[in-house]
Amino acid sequence: MDPSLPGGDAARRYFVRTYGCQMNEHDSERIAGLLEADGMERCESEDDADVIVLNTCCIRENADNRLYGHLGALTHLKRSRPGLQIAVAGCLAQKDRDAIQERAPHVDAVFGTHNVHRAAELLREAREQGPVTEILEELAEFPSALPARRDLAHSAWVAIQIGCDNSCAFCIVPAVRGREVNRRMGDILSEVEALGRDGVTEITLLGQNVNSYGRDLDAGQWRPRFAELLRELDAIEGLRRIRFTSPHPKDLRPETIAAMAECESVCEHLHFPLQSGSDRVLARMHRGYTAERYLDRLASARAAVDDLAVTTDIIVGFPGESDADFEETLRVVMEAGFDSAYTFVYSPRSGTEAAGMVDEFVPPQVIRERMDRLVEVVEGSALSRARARVGEVEEVLVEGASKKDPGVLTGRTRQNKLVHFRADPLPAAGTYGEARITEAAPHFLMGEWLRQTAAPRHRTRIPLAVSSS
Repeated sequence: MDPSLPGGDAARRYFVRTYGCQMNEHDSERIAGLLEADGMERCESEDDADVIVLNTCCIRENADNRLYGHLGALTHLKRSRPGLQIAVAGCLAQKDRDAIQERAPHVDAVFGTHNVHRAAELLREAREQGPVTEILEELAEFPSALPARRDLAHSAWVAIQIGCDNSCAFCIVPAVRGREVNRRMGDILSEVEALGRDGVTEITLLGQNVNSYGRDLDAGQWRPRFAELLRELDAIEGLRRIRFTSPHPKDLRPETIAAMAECESVCEHLHFPLQSGSDRVLARMHRGYTAERYLDRLASARAAVDDLAVTTDIIVGFPGESDADFEETLRVVMEAGFDSAYTFVYSPRSGTEAAGMVDEFVPPQVIRERMDRLVEVVEGSALSRARARVGEVEEVLVEGASKKDPGVLTGRTRQNKLVHFRADPLPAAGTYGEARITEAAPHFLMGEWLRQTAAPRHRTRIPLAVSSS
């Protein structure tokens, strides 16, 4: 009997491919942890796997195309290896549901964003009973409470919130992630304390609207508690860096800015999604702020937090965006002076309000011209801010070897800027040290390694066994 097939002697091997955002990466770590707790072993290639899990995204149209194209390519692998199991998880699974197995009958299991905790069980059921689809409408178990298999031992994602109560006209997240549900603060603190005992020194708090955290935790009253959470986390021993993504500009409150300024471990980086600089477009997007209000809150953050780096998201070509609207976006981007920006061409998603504005879609050639102009402004600002750091000595957290050159290490500053450098001997991933910045580019810095300031503290975590009952 082939030991890779069910009933064989060798442990089954799994491979998880992640599409999309940090929340999907977080969920993939939990899926991997559950599979290892069920006795499987991780492998580095789909060709070597007995179980392939595709954890999907549906924020943009090309995500759908990528998934179905990839599922088509896996057809031949499935035919050649009948024991292979293929699972589709995540946001696209939540959205498309039964359509996935209709379009790709070779898929064994489909499960959505609310039942990640059932990954191993559903694969077992599919192996015994045939293909299975299970999509829950409400969150059954907070994924951060599940065992995890992290790629970086010194750094961890920590989900504090699932879902979203906003109604942005372009966004499908509320439809696939559900209403906003905030995790109890005590559970978050317990998880981070355990991570600290395992040697994790950097965490990133995750939420669809992370700075609204806590507004459903106090019965009968609306009380955001994000600033309070930051202060509680800052007091945890061994934690050196706290990051968070993504905050909503309308919910950036003075107490949150104060906590960012006063908490030693909260990093000097703010991801602050603009989306558009036109008040007319912002209103049609239902973003809840104007360009002036956005810039005022950005100015308040920069005034309070010394050496703050600011990144953003911008959509080009939202339905009905005029030349004048786009000029306003350029004006705001120039005034804001971002360290970098994720720029997106508007992508209609079925089920969103904006997808119905077909008569107002902006012609592709107009979008291309606008995107070229926007990128030029963003790159200029990013390069200017990067060059300002040349000659500075920065604290760098080592992440590992560069993919292009194993002799070059990569690390990140507290401002989340990528630094490439050489060192002899090579410091291990998770090491903190100082590097002098020698060169600058829009998307990275080059540095000279000076000295180590703190050795890695992490140890290997073994996922706990999970009951099948």
